[in-house]
Amino acid sequence: MDGFESNEGVILVSSTNRPDVLDPALLRPGRFDRQVVVPLPDIQGRPAILSVYINKIPAAPDVSITNLAKGTPGFSGADLENLVNEAALYAAKRNQEKVFMKDFEDAKDKVYMGLERKSKVIREEDRKITAYHESGHALVARMLPDTDTVNKITIIPRGRAGGVTWFLPEERDFKFKDQLENDLAISFGGRAAEEIVFNRISTGAAADIKQATELAQRMVRNWGMSENLGLLSYANSDEQIFLGREIVQHRDYSEATAQKIDEEIVHLIKKSYSRAREILNNNMDILHKLSDLLLEKETVLGSELDDLIRSMRPGIHLSTLGTDAPPVAGNTPAVDPEA
Repeated sequence: MDGFESNEGVILVSSTNRPDVLDPALLRPGRFDRQVVVPLPDIQGRPAILSVYINKIPAAPDVSITNLAKGTPGFSGADLENLVNEAALYAAKRNQEKVFMKDFEDAKDKVYMGLERKSKVIREEDRKITAYHESGHALVARMLPDTDTVNKITIIPRGRAGGVTWFLPEERDFKFKDQLENDLAISFGGRAAEEIVFNRISTGAAADIKQATELAQRMVRNWGMSENLGLLSYANSDEQIFLGREIVQHRDYSEATAQKIDEEIVHLIKKSYSRAREILNNNMDILHKLSDLLLEKETVLGSELDDLIRSMRPGIHLSTLGTDAPPVAGNTPAVDPEA
């Protein structure tokens, strides 16, 4: 790499998806001088990418590129192309001349969750537990302020999931502590609903518990959101990327501090679970009604949930974050319960 004269006009370009493993010698001046980060497309880029692929298919007038872009955070260009192709396949299977928004919704469900398990025989008791589980997530989300809009709730089994609650996420560079605490409470809404209604708990909350635990750990270790531990970072600064990382990991704090960290994480989890239970206990009538609606229709849109809440709580103020677009399509799974 040092064998070229300055007047030879040779530019060496390289790419990697693992910049964390590059040898520092490669990045010294005179070698790879400039680094250009190419992230996944954001809310400004996804509509442009989607428009390119949607223009190649006969899309129906109800297809909203804006809504699709809002509901596909983290999608690469290839993922978006796959989404459009899957929607076109659904339309062809249904002998339609155009691709409708419903086709895009079904395609998104397939991309996120996998194929619908139509042949799976589900006991009525299991359907009921799943309905209350997903209703718990959705109801807690709508009763808390400054949360993402619930887009759709379904108890149709796909992949390994028995049901899922989808959200229209608002893309932001950061979140405040109260918003993260709301996210924790939403994660425990399903488990809380099971315990309150059936006085039993199932394995369906496994993914919720994992998601909440990881978030609580980051709040305490990385973001200094613990009053008792103060503004200190307890994250592992030297993340090992090779096999055997558990052997070489070390921490820069005492055993006593480690115990305090564990206590703070447990405190956050217990506080969020109690908050979810309180919300559901105060709105049991809505929880029962929503679960019955899910058992009847299997899929309830976010707009239908809001109408149900307003009909039973006239004058209630619901969270408006992310509601600038109607909740028709565009989903991010909040939970993946194996109910």
